[in-house]
Amino acid sequence: MKVGCIGLGDIARKAYLPVLGALPGVDLHLQTRTPATLTAVADSLHLPEERRHESLDSLLDAGLDAAFVHAPTAVHPEIVTRLLEAGVPTYVDKPLAYELADAERLVALAEERGVSLFVGFNRRYAPAYAQCLEHPRELIILQKNRVGLPEEPRSMVLDDFIHVVDTLRFLVPGPVDDITVRSRSENGLLHHVVLQLAGDGFTALGIMNRLSGSAEEILEVSGQDTKRQVVNLAEVIDHKGQPTLRRRGDWVPVSRQRGIEQAVRTFLDAVRAGNVLSAGDALATHELCERVVRAVQDPSGAA
Repeated sequence: MKVGCIGLGDIARKAYLPVLGALPGVDLHLQTRTPATLTAVADSLHLPEERRHESLDSLLDAGLDAAFVHAPTAVHPEIVTRLLEAGVPTYVDKPLAYELADAERLVALAEERGVSLFVGFNRRYAPAYAQCLEHPRELIILQKNRVGLPEEPRSMVLDDFIHVVDTLRFLVPGPVDDITVRSRSENGLLHHVVLQLAGDGFTALGIMNRLSGSAEEILEVSGQDTKRQVVNLAEVIDHKGQPTLRRRGDWVPVSRQRGIEQAVRTFLDAVRAGNVLSAGDALATHELCERVVRAVQDPSGAA
Protein backbone atom coordinates (compact mmCIF):
# COMPACT_ATOMS: atom_id res chain seq x y z
CA MET A 1 0.00 0.00 0.00
CA LYS A 2 1.62 3.25 -1.15
CA VAL A 3 0.96 6.02 1.37
CA GLY A 4 2.14 9.59 0.88
CA CYS A 5 2.96 12.06 3.65
CA ILE A 6 2.88 15.67 2.50
CA GLY A 7 4.59 18.15 4.82
CA LEU A 8 7.27 17.10 7.30
CA GLY A 9 6.87 19.58 10.14
CA ASP A 10 6.68 18.85 13.87
CA ILE A 11 3.25 17.20 13.79
CA ALA A 12 4.23 14.85 10.98
CA ARG A 13 7.60 13.96 12.50
CA LYS A 14 6.51 13.59 16.12
CA ALA A 15 2.98 12.22 15.80
CA TYR A 16 2.33 10.58 12.44
CA LEU A 17 5.54 9.26 10.92
CA PRO A 18 6.34 7.05 13.94
CA VAL A 19 2.93 5.41 13.45
CA LEU A 20 3.04 5.18 9.66
CA GLY A 21 6.63 3.98 9.64
CA ALA A 22 5.77 1.07 11.94
CA LEU A 23 2.66 -0.18 10.14
CA PRO A 24 3.13 -3.43 8.20
CA GLY A 25 2.32 -3.35 4.50
CA VAL A 26 2.76 0.44 4.17
CA ASP A 27 5.22 1.76 1.57
CA LEU A 28 5.76 5.27 2.87
CA HIS A 29 6.49 8.12 0.44
CA LEU A 30 7.49 11.59 1.68
CA GLN A 31 7.02 14.97 0.03
CA THR A 32 8.26 18.41 1.01
CA ARG A 33 9.70 21.31 -0.95
CA THR A 34 12.62 21.62 1.50
CA PRO A 35 15.42 19.30 0.32
CA ALA A 36 17.35 19.29 3.61
CA THR A 37 14.26 18.31 5.58
CA LEU A 38 13.35 15.62 3.08
CA THR A 39 16.81 14.10 3.28
CA ALA A 40 16.98 14.20 7.08
CA VAL A 41 13.55 12.67 7.65
CA ALA A 42 13.83 10.07 4.89
CA ASP A 43 17.30 9.05 6.11
CA SER A 44 15.94 8.59 9.64
CA LEU A 45 13.33 6.21 8.22
CA HIS A 46 15.81 4.49 5.86
CA LEU A 47 13.63 5.25 2.82
CA PRO A 48 15.06 4.67 -0.67
CA GLU A 49 15.38 7.53 -3.15
CA GLU A 50 12.27 6.52 -5.09
CA ARG A 51 10.15 7.28 -2.02
CA ARG A 52 11.46 10.83 -1.64
CA HIS A 53 9.65 13.60 -3.51
CA GLU A 54 10.22 17.35 -3.73
CA SER A 55 6.99 18.04 -5.64
CA LEU A 56 3.38 16.96 -5.43
CA ASP A 57 3.51 15.99 -9.11
CA SER A 58 6.31 13.51 -8.38
CA LEU A 59 4.40 12.09 -5.43
CA LEU A 60 1.21 11.61 -7.47
CA ASP A 61 3.20 9.94 -10.23
CA ALA A 62 4.15 7.25 -7.70
CA GLY A 63 0.55 5.99 -7.81
CA LEU A 64 -0.65 6.58 -4.24
CA ASP A 65 -3.27 4.47 -2.50
CA ALA A 66 -3.73 7.09 0.26
CA ALA A 67 -2.22 10.37 1.45
CA PHE A 68 -1.72 12.27 4.70
CA VAL A 69 -1.58 16.07 4.50
CA HIS A 70 0.44 17.80 7.22
CA ALA A 71 1.41 20.90 5.27
CA PRO A 72 0.51 24.40 6.59
CA THR A 73 -3.24 25.04 6.70
CA ALA A 74 -3.01 27.87 4.15
CA VAL A 75 -2.09 25.38 1.40
CA HIS A 76 -4.57 22.65 2.40
CA PRO A 77 -7.18 23.67 -0.21
CA GLU A 78 -4.70 23.48 -3.09
CA ILE A 79 -3.11 20.18 -2.01
CA VAL A 80 -6.33 18.41 -1.03
CA THR A 81 -7.98 19.48 -4.30
CA ARG A 82 -5.12 17.90 -6.28
CA LEU A 83 -5.34 14.67 -4.29
CA LEU A 84 -9.11 14.34 -4.55
CA GLU A 85 -9.08 15.10 -8.28
CA ALA A 86 -6.49 12.31 -8.63
CA GLY A 87 -8.82 9.95 -6.74
CA VAL A 88 -6.49 9.59 -3.73
CA PRO A 89 -8.18 8.94 -0.33
CA THR A 90 -6.97 11.80 1.85
CA TYR A 91 -6.37 12.29 5.57
CA VAL A 92 -5.81 15.95 6.40
CA ASP A 93 -4.75 17.64 9.62
CA LYS A 94 -7.36 19.88 11.15
CA PRO A 95 -8.50 22.36 10.06
CA LEU A 96 -9.48 21.40 6.57
CA ALA A 97 -9.19 25.10 5.65
CA TYR A 98 -9.21 28.50 7.33
CA GLU A 99 -12.22 29.67 5.28
CA LEU A 100 -15.52 27.83 5.53
CA ALA A 101 -16.17 28.23 1.80
CA ASP A 102 -12.96 26.30 1.03
CA ALA A 103 -13.89 23.54 3.49
CA GLU A 104 -17.36 23.27 1.94
CA ARG A 105 -15.87 23.06 -1.56
CA LEU A 106 -13.43 20.29 -0.58
CA VAL A 107 -16.12 18.20 1.11
CA ALA A 108 -18.39 18.63 -1.92
CA LEU A 109 -15.55 17.63 -4.25
CA ALA A 110 -14.85 14.48 -2.22
CA GLU A 111 -18.54 13.54 -2.30
CA GLU A 112 -18.77 14.24 -6.03
CA ARG A 113 -15.70 12.11 -6.79
CA GLY A 114 -16.60 9.36 -4.32
CA VAL A 115 -13.21 9.67 -2.61
CA SER A 116 -12.56 9.41 1.14
CA LEU A 117 -11.79 12.67 2.95
CA PHE A 118 -10.92 12.29 6.63
CA VAL A 119 -10.12 15.20 8.98
CA GLY A 120 -7.76 14.28 11.83
CA PHE A 121 -9.80 15.01 14.95
CA ASN A 122 -7.70 12.58 16.99
CA ARG A 123 -9.38 13.28 20.32
CA ARG A 124 -12.42 11.33 19.17
CA TYR A 125 -10.13 8.27 19.20
CA ALA A 126 -8.19 9.03 22.40
CA PRO A 127 -9.17 6.21 24.82
CA ALA A 128 -9.69 8.51 27.82
CA TYR A 129 -12.13 10.69 25.84
CA ALA A 130 -13.86 7.94 23.86
CA GLN A 131 -14.59 6.07 27.10
CA CYS A 132 -16.46 9.15 28.38
CA LEU A 133 -19.28 8.24 25.99
CA GLU A 134 -20.16 5.53 28.53
CA HIS A 135 -20.39 8.07 31.39
CA PRO A 136 -23.41 10.27 32.30
CA ARG A 137 -22.90 13.61 30.52
CA GLU A 138 -25.42 16.09 31.87
CA LEU A 139 -22.59 18.64 32.25
CA ILE A 140 -19.47 18.65 30.07
CA ILE A 141 -16.59 21.08 30.65
CA LEU A 142 -13.46 21.06 28.48
CA GLN A 143 -10.62 23.51 29.05
CA LYS A 144 -7.61 23.75 26.73
CA ASN A 145 -5.37 26.53 27.99
CA ARG A 146 -1.97 27.94 27.10
CA VAL A 147 0.60 30.44 28.38
CA GLY A 148 1.23 33.84 26.78
CA LEU A 149 -0.31 33.06 23.37
CA PRO A 150 -3.08 35.54 22.52
CA GLU A 151 -3.66 35.28 18.79
CA GLU A 152 -5.68 36.58 15.86
CA PRO A 153 -9.18 35.10 16.24
CA ARG A 154 -9.49 33.03 13.05
CA SER A 155 -6.13 31.30 13.40
CA MET A 156 -6.64 30.66 17.13
CA VAL A 157 -10.11 29.19 16.66
CA LEU A 158 -9.34 27.14 13.53
CA ASP A 159 -5.87 25.94 14.54
CA ASP A 160 -6.48 25.19 18.22
CA PHE A 161 -9.94 25.85 19.66
CA ILE A 162 -11.35 23.61 16.92
CA HIS A 163 -10.23 20.61 19.02
CA VAL A 164 -12.45 21.84 21.86
CA VAL A 165 -15.37 22.48 19.50
CA ASP A 166 -15.16 19.07 17.89
CA THR A 167 -14.73 17.22 21.19
CA LEU A 168 -17.84 18.90 22.61
CA ARG A 169 -19.80 17.93 19.50
CA PHE A 170 -18.52 14.37 19.90
CA LEU A 171 -19.50 14.13 23.58
CA VAL A 172 -22.86 15.93 23.77
CA PRO A 173 -25.58 13.32 24.41
CA GLY A 174 -28.24 14.85 22.16
CA PRO A 175 -29.15 17.58 19.66
CA VAL A 176 -27.90 21.09 20.44
CA ASP A 177 -30.62 23.74 20.44
CA ASP A 178 -28.76 26.69 21.99
CA ILE A 179 -25.30 28.08 21.21
CA THR A 180 -23.62 30.93 23.12
CA VAL A 181 -20.16 32.45 22.63
CA ARG A 182 -18.31 34.76 25.01
CA SER A 183 -14.80 36.11 24.52
CA ARG A 184 -12.23 38.74 25.41
CA SER A 185 -9.99 40.40 22.83
CA GLU A 186 -7.50 43.25 23.00
CA ASN A 187 -5.71 45.00 20.14
CA GLY A 188 -7.08 42.47 17.68
CA LEU A 189 -5.80 39.45 19.64
CA LEU A 190 -8.10 36.89 21.22
CA HIS A 191 -7.28 36.28 24.90
CA HIS A 192 -9.99 33.78 25.79
CA VAL A 193 -13.13 32.27 24.33
CA VAL A 194 -15.98 30.29 25.89
CA LEU A 195 -18.47 28.23 23.88
CA GLN A 196 -21.67 26.92 25.45
CA LEU A 197 -23.77 24.23 23.78
CA ALA A 198 -27.06 23.25 25.39
CA GLY A 199 -29.81 20.79 24.69
CA ASP A 200 -32.46 18.74 26.43
CA GLY A 201 -30.97 17.80 29.79
CA PHE A 202 -27.34 18.79 29.13
CA THR A 203 -24.94 21.74 28.98
CA ALA A 204 -21.45 21.67 27.46
CA LEU A 205 -18.80 24.35 28.01
CA GLY A 206 -15.65 24.70 25.94
CA ILE A 207 -13.02 27.08 27.28
CA MET A 208 -9.71 28.32 25.92
CA ASN A 209 -7.58 30.84 27.80
CA ARG A 210 -4.37 31.88 26.07
CA LEU A 211 -3.18 33.81 29.15
CA SER A 212 -3.89 31.14 31.73
CA GLY A 213 -0.47 30.72 33.32
CA SER A 214 -0.51 27.01 32.54
CA ALA A 215 -0.56 24.77 29.47
CA GLU A 216 -3.24 22.20 30.27
CA GLU A 217 -6.19 20.27 28.91
CA ILE A 218 -8.85 19.17 31.37
CA LEU A 219 -12.12 17.43 30.55
CA GLU A 220 -14.90 16.87 33.09
CA VAL A 221 -18.10 14.96 32.39
CA SER A 222 -20.65 14.59 35.15
CA GLY A 223 -24.19 13.48 35.85
CA GLN A 224 -26.22 11.23 38.11
CA ASP A 225 -23.97 12.16 41.05
CA THR A 226 -20.79 10.92 39.37
CA LYS A 227 -17.93 12.77 37.68
CA ARG A 228 -15.05 11.73 35.43
CA GLN A 229 -12.08 14.02 34.98
CA VAL A 230 -9.39 13.55 32.32
CA VAL A 231 -6.16 15.54 32.71
CA ASN A 232 -3.94 16.09 29.66
CA LEU A 233 -5.44 12.98 28.01
CA ALA A 234 -3.35 10.83 30.36
CA GLU A 235 -4.89 10.73 33.86
CA VAL A 236 -8.47 9.62 34.45
CA ILE A 237 -10.05 10.43 37.82
CA ASP A 238 -13.46 8.98 38.64
CA HIS A 239 -15.36 10.72 41.43
CA LYS A 240 -18.10 8.83 43.21
CA GLY A 241 -17.69 9.39 46.92
CA GLN A 242 -13.89 9.00 46.82
CA PRO A 243 -11.75 9.83 43.76
CA THR A 244 -10.08 6.95 41.92
CA LEU A 245 -7.06 7.75 39.75
CA ARG A 246 -5.89 5.83 36.66
CA ARG A 247 -2.72 6.91 34.86
CA ARG A 248 -1.50 6.08 31.37
CA GLY A 249 0.63 2.95 31.45
CA ASP A 250 4.38 3.51 31.23
CA TRP A 251 4.60 1.61 27.94
CA VAL A 252 1.58 3.18 26.22
CA PRO A 253 2.85 5.35 23.33
CA VAL A 254 1.81 8.99 23.34
CA SER A 255 0.38 8.54 19.82
CA ARG A 256 -2.01 5.90 21.18
CA GLN A 257 -2.87 7.93 24.28
CA ARG A 258 -3.80 10.91 22.08
CA GLY A 259 -5.80 8.84 19.58
CA ILE A 260 -3.48 9.45 16.62
CA GLU A 261 -2.61 5.80 16.08
CA GLN A 262 -6.29 4.81 16.21
CA ALA A 263 -7.31 7.57 13.78
CA VAL A 264 -4.59 6.54 11.31
CA ARG A 265 -5.64 2.89 11.49
CA THR A 266 -9.33 3.77 11.08
CA PHE A 267 -8.54 5.71 7.90
CA LEU A 268 -6.19 3.13 6.38
CA ASP A 269 -8.45 0.20 7.28
CA ALA A 270 -11.30 1.93 5.41
CA VAL A 271 -9.05 2.50 2.39
CA ARG A 272 -8.00 -1.16 2.35
CA ALA A 273 -11.63 -2.28 2.62
CA GLY A 274 -12.74 0.06 -0.18
CA ASN A 275 -15.02 2.03 2.16
CA VAL A 276 -15.48 5.72 1.39
CA LEU A 277 -15.29 7.99 4.44
CA SER A 278 -17.24 11.25 4.45
CA ALA A 279 -16.02 14.52 5.97
CA GLY A 280 -19.58 15.75 6.38
CA ASP A 281 -19.51 15.63 10.17
CA ALA A 282 -16.10 17.32 10.22
CA LEU A 283 -17.62 20.09 8.13
CA ALA A 284 -20.25 20.64 10.85
CA THR A 285 -17.38 21.33 13.27
CA HIS A 286 -15.91 23.87 10.83
CA GLU A 287 -19.32 25.51 10.51
CA LEU A 288 -19.55 25.89 14.28
CA CYS A 289 -16.00 27.29 14.39
CA GLU A 290 -17.02 29.87 11.78
CA ARG A 291 -19.89 30.85 14.05
CA VAL A 292 -17.44 31.27 16.95
CA VAL A 293 -15.09 33.42 14.84
CA ARG A 294 -17.93 35.71 13.76
CA ALA A 295 -19.17 36.05 17.34
CA VAL A 296 -15.67 36.97 18.52
CA GLN A 297 -15.22 39.51 15.74
CA ASP A 298 -18.65 41.05 16.41
CA PRO A 299 -19.54 40.52 20.11
CA SER A 300 -22.66 42.68 19.74
CA GLY A 301 -24.16 40.31 17.19
CA ALA A 302 -25.90 37.01 17.86
CA ALA A 303 -23.68 33.99 18.36
